[in-house]
Amino acid sequence: MSVSRRQFLHYAILGLSNMAIPRISLADHPAKGGIIRKTYLDKTHNIEIPEGSVIRQIAQSSQPVIDTLNYQWHAAPDGGACFATEDKGWIYVSNSEMKNQQGGVGAIRFNKHGEIVNAYSILENTNRNCAGGKTPWNTWLSCEEYGDIGQVYECDPEGKRKAVVRPLMGSFNHEAAAVDPVSGYVYLTEDVPDGCFYRFKPEEQGDLSAGTLEVALANKNILVWKTIEDPSAAKTPTRFQFLEAARFKGGEGIVYHNKQIFFTTKIDNIVWRYDIATHLITKVYDAADYELPLLTGVDNIEVSQSGELLIAEDGGNMQIIALDHKYRPHVLVEIHGQDKSEITGPAFSPDGKRLYFSSQRGKTDKSEDGISYEITFG
Repeated sequence: MSVSRRQFLHYAILGLSNMAIPRISLADHPAKGGIIRKTYLDKTHNIEIPEGSVIRQIAQSSQPVIDTLNYQWHAAPDGGACFATEDKGWIYVSNSEMKNQQGGVGAIRFNKHGEIVNAYSILENTNRNCAGGKTPWNTWLSCEEYGDIGQVYECDPEGKRKAVVRPLMGSFNHEAAAVDPVSGYVYLTEDVPDGCFYRFKPEEQGDLSAGTLEVALANKNILVWKTIEDPSAAKTPTRFQFLEAARFKGGEGIVYHNKQIFFTTKIDNIVWRYDIATHLITKVYDAADYELPLLTGVDNIEVSQSGELLIAEDGGNMQIIALDHKYRPHVLVEIHGQDKSEITGPAFSPDGKRLYFSSQRGKTDKSEDGISYEITFG
């Protein structure tokens, strides 16, 4: 799209400003590092994990998940989530961030004892499936980080129903999605340096086939929502349909918790909090507040049963960092010897006793060598 100098200046001033967003008091943010929690090094996997927990590898890209099944785990494992099953087991789904229609979503099924009993695909032939989001009606929204034509696919974790594209949720460089279980609205991040923050309002809760896509505009630290008239981006890329839209520097993971939406932006290493009721947006973590920030490369995000936010690093020190209830960081997991990879897809089992995540490119920095892990807490 051609943008005049006048339009660009208007866009820069209104869209790329800091929006006077307040930060959480530095009294809750020590200038160096973070709080300390005890971990130990599991020498088999060369990964630091919390004391009293155990870790195992559950899948390796390009290799069968189970020897007796002819299903190979996908390359470049990325965003993921867990879903309960009727037999008291659960399913872990994981995106594949591969281009050239080699992306999609894989799934691993566990029985109630935590044993792997099946593995299969629930979406195929898509592009750069990055993160996504779990819905309250137990489907997985897989997001394509695929330029101005990226789509959202709604997937059945059990693989019994074919995945469905949801074009009204917008064509843009999708990253992740989070659903407000009260309203059914879906909040969406966009992974570009001048990305927007979106929400999709379905006409009927739980049905994403019809509805309205909106974009956030900022009035200081209050967000106002405006309708995107062309979610297909047929004439104008979605993020340019409102030049005054609030801009975020590389939108990444997003999660709903306690009537709030939390999301991350990777270029400026910020964790944001949006209060659904008041429309107030604040920063709960900003690496710039620290002399030696423990958390950098903020990416996928998950929330524990106790309410801690777990942030997976793309870059940083290959860590999963937990932010406690005062948003103070501490190390939960640290992978050694895989420094050219990134941590992706953190997700808790339904009972909160197990944490799943992946190293996207494993030990070789190749997408076909990704590794997926499970930590069981003591």
